[in-house]
Amino acid sequence: MSMCYSSQPIIRVHNLTKTKGNEAIVRNVTFHLKKGERLGIFGPRGSGKTTIMRILTAYIPPSDGMVTVAGYDVFTQSLDVRKRIGYLPQSVSLYADMTVEDYLDFVAALYKIQNRAERVENTLTRVNLTQYAKTRIEKLPQGICKFVGLAQSIVHNPDVLILDEPTCGLTPPQIIEMQALIKSLGGEYTLVLGTRTLSEAEQLCDRVLMLNKGRIVAEDTPAHLTARLEGGQRIRLQTLFAPPDAVNLLQALDSVNRVSEVETGVFDIECDCNADCRPVVAKAVVQHGWGLLELHVVDASLEDVFLELTADPVMAVV
Repeated sequence: MSMCYSSQPIIRVHNLTKTKGNEAIVRNVTFHLKKGERLGIFGPRGSGKTTIMRILTAYIPPSDGMVTVAGYDVFTQSLDVRKRIGYLPQSVSLYADMTVEDYLDFVAALYKIQNRAERVENTLTRVNLTQYAKTRIEKLPQGICKFVGLAQSIVHNPDVLILDEPTCGLTPPQIIEMQALIKSLGGEYTLVLGTRTLSEAEQLCDRVLMLNKGRIVAEDTPAHLTARLEGGQRIRLQTLFAPPDAVNLLQALDSVNRVSEVETGVFDIECDCNADCRPVVAKAVVQHGWGLLELHVVDASLEDVFLELTADPVMAVV
């Protein structure tokens, strides 16, 4: 999706640190987000992503550093920040005895929205909840509460939308629906998406911030991140009759840097930088009579990038 971004950051995070006791949960995190951008914050459990999002929403204060949203400080001007934020936490807390429509009207009233009935109706339509408008929240089908949570996060038309693992706990069809909704909302709001699924961040976000143990290990577009890992071309070879010493024979070929056997007769081959070793490999396989079944380029994934960056602290880059 092509987006036009404002030149001024709507979110500024500088040297953010959050401690709990003697432990630093988030350490010296710095990033900016321009209006209209879609940022994915990726990290495994305990990486600090939820803590960062809670600080952005002014739910908890930072221990050190500076965080502003739309020019307002999250600590000293928390009410101004909350007016401009839509937040969907991991665990959605709703009023179970209300209908979906009444709950959204209640939230809209808290934000002093004019024309509340129209705004609620538009939000129900936007999030595909019209059929559940008159249903009490306690009676909703499993997973639909997440969609109600998404609806309450946008009913006041915020500047920034912060979603913490919005697809967690959903069924596969619901995940597809939620991702489609988030993708469409990314055209209307500045988006911060917390996720433990890199493919989700790659699909929905313009930029990915990777966290490990409270620190940023990488921040860039998905394409640039994968390009960092791809020093040389990587190819996948599948054969019919490869011998036991095939790895050594392939390793000895010109322009081949490294070979690993994925399974019997299937090999991952890394070529030297700026080299395409497919012709050399294909020729060797045919000459040795191994039975060439498949030979294609393998693109690095964001999972590969994260594993590479976190395998050794020396490899971490920002």
